Amino acid sequence: MTAYLIDASIYIFQAHFSPHIECYDADGEDLSALYGFSQFLMQFLRREQPVVVAAAMDESLFCGFRHQLCENYKSNRELPDENLARQLQGCAELCEILGIASYGSRTYEADDIIGTLSRRLRASNMETIGIVSRDKDLAQLLGKQGDFLWDYQKNLKRTSAEIKSDFGVTPQQIPDYLGLVGDAVDKIGGVPGLGPVKGRALLQEFTGLDEIYDNLHKVEGLPLRGASRLSQLLERHRDLAYLSKKLATIVQDVDDEDETFSVAPLATLRRKPVDTQLLGDFLQRYKFQKRFCENMVGAAGRLNQRDT
Repeated sequence: MTAYLIDASIYIFQAHFSPHIECYDADGEDLSALYGFSQFLMQFLRREQPVVVAAAMDESLFCGFRHQLCENYKSNRELPDENLARQLQGCAELCEILGIASYGSRTYEADDIIGTLSRRLRASNMETIGIVSRDKDLAQLLGKQGDFLWDYQKNLKRTSAEIKSDFGVTPQQIPDYLGLVGDAVDKIGGVPGLGPVKGRALLQEFTGLDEIYDNLHKVEGLPLRGASRLSQLLERHRDLAYLSKKLATIVQDVDDEDETFSVAPLATLRRKPVDTQLLGDFLQRYKFQKRFCENMVGAAGRLNQRDT
C-alpha cells in the first residue's frame, strides 16, 4: 500500500498564479486558487483512489522557526491578501470534506509536516510513501527503495536512484548541497561564490558538510579549478554554510501535542467517504457557478460508489 502526502500549497499557488486558470464567484471575487485546487484534488482522487492520504498546508510564513533563525529566509514572499487567505482556508476545509486529513502549523512548514508524517508512517511499516509535489527539496525524505517524489502535473515520479542520477547528489545529501550552494527561491545564502558544479563535486568526494569541514586540507588538493580558493571560501563562511543547511533540512521528528500532525493517530490518515451534501453546501457558500457545483458533487458521488 502507498501512503500519499500532498504538498497542497504548491498546487494552490500554482492555480492562483496560473494565467490559464480563471474563476470568479457570483460577486466577481477571484476563486482561481480554490477552483484549481479542487480540480486537482478531484482528479487525483479519481485517478489514484488512495486509501491513506494527507495534505500539508503552509501557514507559517514570517512566523515559523526558520524565520526566527534567519530574518532573510523567504523574505521575497508576500503574505496573502484577504481574498487569497479566504481561499486558503477554503482549500483546507475542502480537503476534509473530500475525506483527506489536512494539517497546517504556525511554527512548521508543509515540508516539516510531510517529513514528520513520513517518519511516522515508515515506523508503522507503511510499504511505500509517495510525496506529491514538484519541490525537489522534498526528495530528502525518500527512504525505502519504492518511495517516490511525484511531480503530478508532469506525471514524473522519481525514486532515490533517479534523484541521484538527475541531480548528482543523494536524497540524504540535499540539505548539505543547499548548505553549500544556497537556494535563491527561499533566500538561503549558502557559501558565496560556490556554485552547483563545485557543490556536487564536493559531495561526490565527501558525504556532507561535517566531512568536508573535517577535511578542508584535502579540498585544496581536489582536481577542481580554484580548489585552494574554494577551501578558503568554505573556511570563511562555515557558519553560513551550517545555517543554510539547517534552513534547508526538513524536520522529521516533531513531537508536540499542540501540533496535531505529530500526535494524531495514523488511522486518521485513512481516506473517508465524501460528504456530498456538505460538499454542495461548501461550493454554494463560495458562490461557484451552478454547473461546476453539480459536476463536483456528481464526481464525488461516483467516487464514493467506486470506493464501496
